[in-house]
Amino acid sequence: MSIEVGIDLVDNKRIESLMSEKFIERILSVEERQVFERITDHVRKVTYLAGRFAAKEAVFKALKNGDKTANYTDFSILNDEFGAPYMVSSRFSIFDTVKVSISHTDDYATAIVIIEKKG
Repeated sequence: MSIEVGIDLVDNKRIESLMSEKFIERILSVEERQVFERITDHVRKVTYLAGRFAAKEAVFKALKNGDKTANYTDFSILNDEFGAPYMVSSRFSIFDTVKVSISHTDDYATAIVIIEKKG
């Protein structure tokens, strides 16, 4: 068994400048888009998108030399009933455990991912 770690930090203003329909479709899964579309506050939309982007970048960093054909929409970063983020993906079934943490400030979103690989 091996443990891999990925971390990412994004500038919320950069994400806001990229926040087009095309960018949103490229980053968010269907489930994440449903959550995103229910958010009415613009600032919260930006931090939601920035947090998901940071978490997905952290996943790719943790994968290192993993599947180079994976896309942002191949997995979802959702929240449990307590608000804690978790990853859902049928594509990445090789993992025993994936832990995700996302944090925001007014200016930045950051995420860390810890992946425990089978075998």
